[in-house]
Amino acid sequence: MPEPLVFVQGRIVGRTEALVSAFDAGLIHGVGLFETMIARRTSSGVRVFRLEEHLDRLAASSAELGLSHDVRTGPLADAVRLTAERSGYDLARVRLTLTGGDLNLLETSARSNVTPTVIVSVQPATQYPDAMFERGVMATLGDARLNPLDPMAGHKTLNYWARLRELQKAAGKGAGESILLQVTNHVAGGCVSNLFAVRNGSLHTPIAHGEEERGGMPSPVLPGITRAAIIEIAQRQGIGTMKRMLTIDDVLDADELFLTNSSWGVLPVVRVEAEEIGDGTPGEMTRELRISLEEATKRP
Repeated sequence: MPEPLVFVQGRIVGRTEALVSAFDAGLIHGVGLFETMIARRTSSGVRVFRLEEHLDRLAASSAELGLSHDVRTGPLADAVRLTAERSGYDLARVRLTLTGGDLNLLETSARSNVTPTVIVSVQPATQYPDAMFERGVMATLGDARLNPLDPMAGHKTLNYWARLRELQKAAGKGAGESILLQVTNHVAGGCVSNLFAVRNGSLHTPIAHGEEERGGMPSPVLPGITRAAIIEIAQRQGIGTMKRMLTIDDVLDADELFLTNSSWGVLPVVRVEAEEIGDGTPGEMTRELRISLEEATKRP
């Protein structure tokens, strides 16, 4: 198995050589953004699924949150592709991290000369058990609540501690994910995923950041790249899709329920806590959308 490779500030090195400053803003202040992508080796080279969409989201968040207004997606794409190509993996998990750079706030003179730290790490893609998709998983309801008025919500920032803690608690109950609510008690999605409920032959998903009605309440929901891919696939197949505020009843009364992210694609949920979803098995629409997404990721 090849050693995981890391691109750090213009150099590709081995895992043990991938070092950043002890004063990096990502480490000491949690200032930064990241994207997780899937890279697949094809006959024509390595293809990163929806790379441009991932980088556009990163650049938009960077500008909106004041990290950097000068994120150049072209060079970032080159760094991602080059590192994935050199990794030697047929199927890889690629993480791009952009931090606030080497910044000691006690040295205020350095504030104007900050250069963001760029890290691309490539590892073998996570291999999930077939049973997760054939039988579906249970999801728990998390204790954490997302705040629509939090300006960092709806962005893929480095601050994932609360979400990872909820995942730990879910795993302790034998669950595959934990569903989080907003402070308004509307459904947000999974800790590391977007949520779709199937009702009467149509898809329903929470409104994401950037999709709000003008003058409406902001959304703390991340606009997932795989979520967007599923919506496009559904629309091409003539499946109605609605982005709206969902309640827990919308989830529990759904005919089918599934979660999406770049790592697992489409994950069927057959139970939320003690409540069975539909007939307790992955539904037909969920299975068909999962197959369609897999086919899309394999196209050259």
